[in-house]
Amino acid sequence: MIPFVERRSLWFAIPLVIIALGLGAFFIRGFVLGIDFTGGTILERGLPKAVTAQEIREVLAGTGMDLSSAVVQPLGDGREVLIRAHALSSEEIKLLDDALRQAYGEVQVRRTELVGPTIGEELVGQSLIAVLLGCLGVLAYVSVRFQPSQGVAAIIALIHDVLVTVSVFLLLGKEVNGSFIAALLTIIGYSINNTIVVFDRVRENLKFSPDRRDLVRLVNESIYQTLGRTINTSITTLIAVLALFLFGGTTIKDFTLALLVGLVAGTYSSVFIAGPLWTAWRLQKDKDLVAA
Repeated sequence: MIPFVERRSLWFAIPLVIIALGLGAFFIRGFVLGIDFTGGTILERGLPKAVTAQEIREVLAGTGMDLSSAVVQPLGDGREVLIRAHALSSEEIKLLDDALRQAYGEVQVRRTELVGPTIGEELVGQSLIAVLLGCLGVLAYVSVRFQPSQGVAAIIALIHDVLVTVSVFLLLGKEVNGSFIAALLTIIGYSINNTIVVFDRVRENLKFSPDRRDLVRLVNESIYQTLGRTINTSITTLIAVLALFLFGGTTIKDFTLALLVGLVAGTYSSVFIAGPLWTAWRLQKDKDLVAA
């Protein structure tokens, strides 16, 4: 049997290294924020024929402007396209429209919006509040259903998932935008499901175990008993997300990448972080009570 609890120092150290590297990347270059947070230009154009995102990107490249970070999303049947780019001047917007007309003929201007930095600041605040509320909700649920100490351990595991995902994006220099925040919230919801399964088995084993003093063995057995279910669920989900990452197109690539990293981190924390952390806490608490 894998010593989940006994080797907890090793299990804790692995994600700490990743988080430390991400922290270093943050101090060196900071976050690469998308226009959701920094402000920018949103253009929606109607075209006479269906197009792909790659075709539009080739047209944008021909303008000579730096639009490599622009998000291009065909809408509906492909005869409409949504372009999200950094703040563009009226001359640059005209140049872009002229390039589209030269490539496709008639172009209908459906929408032109400028997202100011003030709105971006509001989105940052709202995103942080959303993540915080999600964690608080998880803490309340697990504390009521199980024990407050298990609720805290579950929250620390969720914070681990978020920090590992953010660290990987920092190391890769990926853009942080609204889709990334949505991915983080999805990861929180997925990860807590596996953690609850583990804690539920711990509770059952504590109830029926004739010897509750051997907490380390009991938690190891609980994690091992749920390991097959955790692995099967995670692999099934990862296959679906991986398919989206490989074949879903550039528009959702960063979103699915965040999900992939978060799903792996969430599976890891459910097995190697939450249970061992709670056990260490309980053992330390029992030791303090004996010493008192």
